Amino acid sequence: MEFEDDAFVLAARAHGETGAIVELLTARHGRYAAHVAGGASRRLKPFLQPGAAVGVRFRARVADQLGSATLEPVGEGPSALFDDPLALHGLSAAAAVAAGALPDREPHAGAYLALEALIAALVHPDIWPAVFVRFEAGLLQDLGFGLDLSRCAATGDTDDLIYVSPRTGRAVSRQAGEPYKDRLLALPPFLLSAQGGLAPGDVRAGLDLTGHFLEAFVFNALNRPLPPARHWMIDRLADAGRL
Repeated sequence: MEFEDDAFVLAARAHGETGAIVELLTARHGRYAAHVAGGASRRLKPFLQPGAAVGVRFRARVADQLGSATLEPVGEGPSALFDDPLALHGLSAAAAVAAGALPDREPHAGAYLALEALIAALVHPDIWPAVFVRFEAGLLQDLGFGLDLSRCAATGDTDDLIYVSPRTGRAVSRQAGEPYKDRLLALPPFLLSAQGGLAPGDVRAGLDLTGHFLEAFVFNALNRPLPPARHWMIDRLADAGRL
């Protein structure tokens, strides 16, 4: 099999003296791993960091073979964020979540577009943590576990939605959720509308929300924990007073 596609690097590790095994999220073919000859070279190594955009040409003799790939760097990659260590933590966390959650060789265009939107937002320090939450919500949606935030699960109302059921992922209104509020997850307004604005604690609530469902619906089923890179990002955001 053979294809050409656009992709983001999710991870890379050395293989042999000069090669690398590179994990990619492609636009039309999903998550693929491939051997890249010369991946440890001075020319390519800087572009094999998580989040780097590349053009990929993949080849394999049979469909289930690891295969090989040639990569062509696109743009300046993560080097544009070298002056912002916090954004780099966000990029590493997003790549690790995508690598851990997405099945191998299964198209997930929505996940690719969600990661693309997050990478574009990382140059904006005030907004990218909220976009990270939206990235994870988009990943859940693309995997078939989307949150239903359109109306209250109990009453059908569309107003004053401030909770989410940790069991079903459906929104709950203030009134309906009052008796059970200690058992419900907080729903930050920015997940309901782009005009919702950000208040202190909203990003933390959003990360708790998406993290709960990623863990419950995706990572537990794969017998994996949430990636350490995600925990490190949250710790750094907390240290910086960004939660």
